Amino acid sequence: MASLEIDRAGPIRTLWLNRPEKKNALDSGLLEALGAALRSPVDPADRVVVIRGRGTVFCSGLDMAERRETIGGGGASGIEAMLRAIELCPLPVVAVVHGDAIAGGNELALHCDLVIASDKARFGMSLAQVGLAPNWFLAKKLMEVLGPVVTREMLLLGDPLPAPRLHALGLIARCVPADRLEAEASAVIGRIAANAPLSLRAMKATTVRQLEFRDSIPHADVDALVRAALASTDAQEGMKARLEKRVARFEGR
Repeated sequence: MASLEIDRAGPIRTLWLNRPEKKNALDSGLLEALGAALRSPVDPADRVVVIRGRGTVFCSGLDMAERRETIGGGGASGIEAMLRAIELCPLPVVAVVHGDAIAGGNELALHCDLVIASDKARFGMSLAQVGLAPNWFLAKKLMEVLGPVVTREMLLLGDPLPAPRLHALGLIARCVPADRLEAEASAVIGRIAANAPLSLRAMKATTVRQLEFRDSIPHADVDALVRAALASTDAQEGMKARLEKRVARFEGR
């Protein structure tokens, strides 16, 4: 069974996260497949890319079991390359979020150009609860989309925030009752697909370019702090505790 399914319906290309038994956790294979699909040549008939998840959860983040195997050696997760592919995709990318979007799943949704969510969905960054920290690239997207107050709450507490609250604050485009999600997503995506393709591509490029300046802000010291957290004993303990469904015992080392 492929971990990523790709459907085409006229000008709409839909990428389905297909690891429902793992809550659509992003392992290396799925990250690579997503990145490749987003970087693939755009057909002239294409207008919009949609990202969705099979099962009850949109995406639970990086595959914790796989992450534990690579984190000590400093191995790259591949998530940054995949998220960058969303930003650089010449077409608008829409996330249809029917269930929880946590950690890497939250970043996946927020890197898309529009988020259409069920009122049952939750968005969160649980990294502090397992001894990890987002790098500069991931944290700056939270600041761009959520602003400093909600970003701090999401990062420092680690608890998921309900989609209706994010929508009320103007941080996601749509939030509708679960039984209306399909109709709303179809309507919004259909309207995008009906627009002029050259206009869509110009607008996507413009919005991405105007946010790129944050990459040039000096942040080597921040990177060092993030690497220290990733390499810590607490990080190994936090992920082990999460997998074992128990409370982590952090020691600050």
